[in-house]
Amino acid sequence: MVSILVVAWALESRASGKVIAAMMSSDQPRYHEVHRAFINSMNARGYAVATRNIILQTPNPDPVSWSNTIRKFNAHKPDLIIAYGAPAAMAALRESEGIPVVSADVYTSESPVKGMCGASSRVPMITLVKALKDIRPFQHLGVICNSREIGSQRQSDDIKKVALQLGMGVTEANAASEVAFNKGLNELLDHSDVIIITESSFASSQFKRIVAAAKSHNIPVASLMPGSADLGALVSLEVSPQEQGHLAAEIAVRVLEGASTDHLSLLKPRLVDLVVNMKKASELGITIPFNLLGRATRIIK
Repeated sequence: MVSILVVAWALESRASGKVIAAMMSSDQPRYHEVHRAFINSMNARGYAVATRNIILQTPNPDPVSWSNTIRKFNAHKPDLIIAYGAPAAMAALRESEGIPVVSADVYTSESPVKGMCGASSRVPMITLVKALKDIRPFQHLGVICNSREIGSQRQSDDIKKVALQLGMGVTEANAASEVAFNKGLNELLDHSDVIIITESSFASSQFKRIVAAAKSHNIPVASLMPGSADLGALVSLEVSPQEQGHLAAEIAVRVLEGASTDHLSLLKPRLVDLVVNMKKASELGITIPFNLLGRATRIIK
């Protein structure tokens, strides 16, 4: 019997058998999808999870809350910590006291932290930026990220590197607070040819607002969040939350059966979709070139 506890500040009574404590970096739909896939995969692997044993909560998306949650996990000594998203993963690796950590949906650097294992969501950023450049000769990219969320900031940094290689300028808007977000969005609307939204929790909650504001300025939106093209992005580069959960479960079972996290790896995503939204292209008066349609793995008509 495995009890999965997703908690912000406390764990309920320890169930019989193994106990897994899990933390989400923020209340984004992507992490909930990964969590559901993780549970289903654990069930399929013989680690039955009863719904009554799941507490689905998240800490506030800030460094203090992430660290405090892991410290509370330490007091209850679970057999394993599952961390959804790079901020949660980094806090767990830093704060956990001898408790093995398995990460899921983590956008890492090219060289992941030693001892990190689980499922990586790192995608080739050049794929997204080149897709945009194929659509139009965009000269200036606007990027919305959150400096407090390491995965979001890493995505922004990778976009800057690729943009520099392709001779494109970048303006970064830091969505670390509502005030900063509002100011940054207005600046991007004034100076950007296209806006790219990273995995920032606040940007995720404001996604429809961003798309609407960009549309009013006839600016397309691109994103790295699963499902974003269905919500109005012109182009998206998306990992599969379901695959992230299955890969994390694969590693989690090995840890529960005695494997050391030091001897396990961070598995790369195999399912990465380049999605093109033809309906949005029509609304913006944009013609999508055939070569890009040929590279797309999914087209929304």
